[in-house]
Amino acid sequence: MNPHQLSGKVALVTGGNSGIGLASAHAFAQAGARVVILGRRQDAVDAAVQSIGHDAVGVTGDVAELDTHDRVAAEIRQRFGGLDIYMANAGVALIEPSPEVSVAHYDQQFATNARGVFFGVTKTLPVLNHGASIILVSSIASAKVLEGHAVYAASKAAVEAFARSWALELKDRCIRVNVISPGPVDTPILEKLGLPSAARAGLDDAMAAAIPLARMGRPGELARAALFLASDASCFVTGANIRVDGGMALT
Repeated sequence: MNPHQLSGKVALVTGGNSGIGLASAHAFAQAGARVVILGRRQDAVDAAVQSIGHDAVGVTGDVAELDTHDRVAAEIRQRFGGLDIYMANAGVALIEPSPEVSVAHYDQQFATNARGVFFGVTKTLPVLNHGASIILVSSIASAKVLEGHAVYAASKAAVEAFARSWALELKDRCIRVNVISPGPVDTPILEKLGLPSAARAGLDDAMAAAIPLARMGRPGELARAALFLASDASCFVTGANIRVDGGMALT
């Protein structure tokens, strides 16, 4: 990794305290960026900031709440004057058959995955610098039908629609807007499912069988895609959706 690839840049990663977000925050910091992470739990944010190092900054808040984005934008303006990279990574997935989806679960997924992204970006636009990069994290579920994913998939499809619109709306400021669509990734969220070790092994085997590259993704592999979109290496890329899924969307 080039330690100067993002030198002088300021990056914000929502959901930056674990999984893909944390791996991306590490990658940005190691490439020379000043990194701000946003997460909901103070203890998790503090631990992530310590692990990232490089004078990373942690802010706590829920992306579903609009005042969170006002506070984050004000913090960035005060500390750095502006922002070069916005990575909307925070999300929630509640996997269940459509007839069993409650109004609360429906609203929770759209509030975090869609509203949180929309207002996170729009409220941060005043501090985004000319030529900034916006990276939205979607999912291959938006296009590939997966059991129990109807609401989650719809919320992620909204994210991709935002990206297409913003890529044109923000062109006069040379702000690039792109999407990363992960397939299954081995992140701490799998541990939160509370599966016994035998069931987890079975899940891993089932995922591997469904993925042409025969394994789940790793957070660092998604982070490398994010680093590409954050850096000048992708200076002529906007409105793109990069699937980092081991080929799963093809099956």
